[in-house]
Amino acid sequence: MDELVVRTDVYADPEEVYEFLLDFPGYARYSKYLDDVRTVEGDGGPGTRYALRFAWWKITYTAHSLVTGVDPPERIDWEITKDIDAGGCWRVTPLDSADDSADDSADDVPDGSRCEVALEVEFDPGSASPAALDLPRLVSFDWVVKKAVPLIRAEAERVVQRAVRDLEGSNRTVDLDVYVDSERI
Repeated sequence: MDELVVRTDVYADPEEVYEFLLDFPGYARYSKYLDDVRTVEGDGGPGTRYALRFAWWKITYTAHSLVTGVDPPERIDWEITKDIDAGGCWRVTPLDSADDSADDSADDVPDGSRCEVALEVEFDPGSASPAALDLPRLVSFDWVVKKAVPLIRAEAERVVQRAVRDLEGSNRTVDLDVYVDSERI
């Protein structure tokens, strides 16, 4: 399994951040390649199923995801249920005012209105099903995987940065801490 973690500080109430991240259909606003997220069943809690329609190059694909667990206001777990072994979570960790001392940009932030947000993703590119895509003639599935996997990191970073912008209601430079355990990403 390959692992990717993108984390940053958000200057917003942790409970508000959690509720925001629980809105999976809203993710289409933050992604370059995610065109639409449709709720198939559920209310956002465990057992909720979503259909996520991705488009890249000449390829469209609908991933099916399932919310597997929630721990309000700190964690939302999910997994892809078809065509690839993948899953992950959003983590929201409240930070107290003592944590603000090293960050000058946090000077005007009220106590309790800062948290760390982390998007954690694990996936096995080798588990991807070639039957899942209707590829153009002369395009191999291996070529698509080789080109698409490196896009995952940039896309995760983009999603976190854009979500922070909407959560805080302003544009700022968002410092990201990115961890990857694979040279493919």
